[in-house]
Amino acid sequence: MATVGSQSESVATDQALPQERIDSSAAVISDDVEAILDEYDVFREVCPVAYTNHYGGYWLMTRYEDIKAAALDSETFISSVRAVIPSDPRGLRRPPLNFDAPNHTPYRTALDRTLKPARIKRLADRLEQHAQALLSSLLQRQQGDICTEFAAQFAAWVETEWLNLTPDTAPRLASTASAWVNAWRQMDGEKTTFYSTQLYDIARAVLADRREHPRDPEVDPTSSLLLERSSNGEPLEEIHLVGCIRQSLVVGMVAPPLMLGGICNYLSGDQQLQQRLRDDPSLIPAAIEEFVRMFSPYRGFARTVSKETVMYGQTIRLGVPMSPTYSVANRDPAVFNDPHRFVLNRPNIAMHLGFGRGRHRCVGQPLAKLYVHVASDGVAPRPG
Repeated sequence: MATVGSQSESVATDQALPQERIDSSAAVISDDVEAILDEYDVFREVCPVAYTNHYGGYWLMTRYEDIKAAALDSETFISSVRAVIPSDPRGLRRPPLNFDAPNHTPYRTALDRTLKPARIKRLADRLEQHAQALLSSLLQRQQGDICTEFAAQFAAWVETEWLNLTPDTAPRLASTASAWVNAWRQMDGEKTTFYSTQLYDIARAVLADRREHPRDPEVDPTSSLLLERSSNGEPLEEIHLVGCIRQSLVVGMVAPPLMLGGICNYLSGDQQLQQRLRDDPSLIPAAIEEFVRMFSPYRGFARTVSKETVMYGQTIRLGVPMSPTYSVANRDPAVFNDPHRFVLNRPNIAMHLGFGRGRHRCVGQPLAKLYVHVASDGVAPRPG
């Protein structure tokens, strides 16, 4: 198996852009959104599969069709080696995100069972109450940080309600998940472990309670998981059950708050669209789809190939991660006309990859859409 270093040397002279140019690109190292988007446009045109040495080395994909194809081909582009960039500094693997089929399937089936339309509809009323309670102090002060004081706190309530946790869990989850994410971003293994251990404690407690007091598996993810069996017909292993619950605790704590921040920032500069959505709430679902396309928050999902694969003349070797970056695909002008502009009722909006595709499409998609819908309605209340 080739090492990351030898792979870097082998592609440095073959890529359409010099290695130094790629490694110093805003698409790789910057947090400046406009600069990142500009660089993605350059890469897409002249270097659609680019290798960078950052985070141990990985390939960056920038064309919609390539990214979609990789997401749909779960036999070649697998998740069990690397599923995010940067990876958890401790190298832990949790289902279903870090598993491939058939090992991935029972976990996915169990979670999907609790996210059917009827369940989502029942959650809506309670979530609206939480949203209004969180917003009341911001509205009274007429100022505040919408991401930290509302979006992250509301995300914790969404997770708490979906997983049927006790009310005191929500504020604990919000603060712990935030600290864990920051430690992960800084690749601080010690702090990542410290905060992750607290999340694991919550997961173990929930699993122990549901073993003793099982609930309706149609509405309780942990009880649903306990019904499932592995591909060999055996009960799912304790370590993986805890890992899946732990994964579920934070699955909605990262992306939805970031996306809501992008939405609020955009709406603050488009008073006309704000008023239009207030006057006609039936437009909100279409607006949310376009917002998801424009503000897909993840840049770092990853796959590795199960066999050497050649793309645009570059050999992708086993073990070297690839980033099928959905936010880049959603700005591809070959698919979305005028991709950097908000277009309500965009004709091909269903083609966006904001929630991925294939076996690893976002399991929480229905919950995420409910989050954005309730939150958007709360932060932009209609007169009267």
